[in-house]
Amino acid sequence: MTQAERRAYLIRMLLQERHERFVLPGDEEAQKRLLRALFNVREPGEASAEFLEVQDAYLREEILSRGITRDRDLVPVRDRFCIWKGDITTLECGAVVNAANRRMLGCFHPNHGCIDNAIHTFSGVQLRLACDRVMGGKLKNTGEAIITPAFNLPCDFVVHAVGPEVHGPLTPEHERLLAATYVSCLEAAGRVHVRSMAFCCLSTGEFHFPPLRAAEIAVETVSAHINNYPWMEKVIFNVFKDSDAAIYQRLLG
Repeated sequence: MTQAERRAYLIRMLLQERHERFVLPGDEEAQKRLLRALFNVREPGEASAEFLEVQDAYLREEILSRGITRDRDLVPVRDRFCIWKGDITTLECGAVVNAANRRMLGCFHPNHGCIDNAIHTFSGVQLRLACDRVMGGKLKNTGEAIITPAFNLPCDFVVHAVGPEVHGPLTPEHERLLAATYVSCLEAAGRVHVRSMAFCCLSTGEFHFPPLRAAEIAVETVSAHINNYPWMEKVIFNVFKDSDAAIYQRLLG
């Protein structure tokens, strides 16, 4: 199958699963948006072996076409700490951290721009099912984390973490909970001895934690605990903007 044929097949199967009529948009970008939306809204559940074979081939080709960054090619700024600006779904490393919500099932908003949406989209439908099996319908507390396989992502594992939401002034409790989230991530990854770990900027997007203070807590907390994980060769702070990279550069410089 070509990528176009795989995409059409996946759209057809996902629409059929929803008992909706198959209509394939005419242009490639519209098809990609529809497929992503269908992945996003699908409830956790099994899929056929044929579906998974086609999906996995499609997603891996899509990720490969965007370019893979390998952890071994990143140069530390200080000790084991690296700063990397890029798409975390294209990073080949031990584990990436996903900024999740308390349900831990991914973002159900079609084509939303959050990291939770991207990670679940490009991992494939297996990830939501794996999270559901861990969670069993329960909610995680803020500051907690779980770990799952990464399926079609180039990393080995995904650590799903619930950072604090800030509504109004930042409080010491928000800061305590963010630090606890970073510790929980390290502990989860430590259980499987990952060789490297990439942190997104936890709580700074949809959860409105001030970016500067969040970065300070990230660096302070990981620095204080990293010696408990001597096998972890690199810790990568993944940023989206040059201004965030500058903050981490100053903190680690």
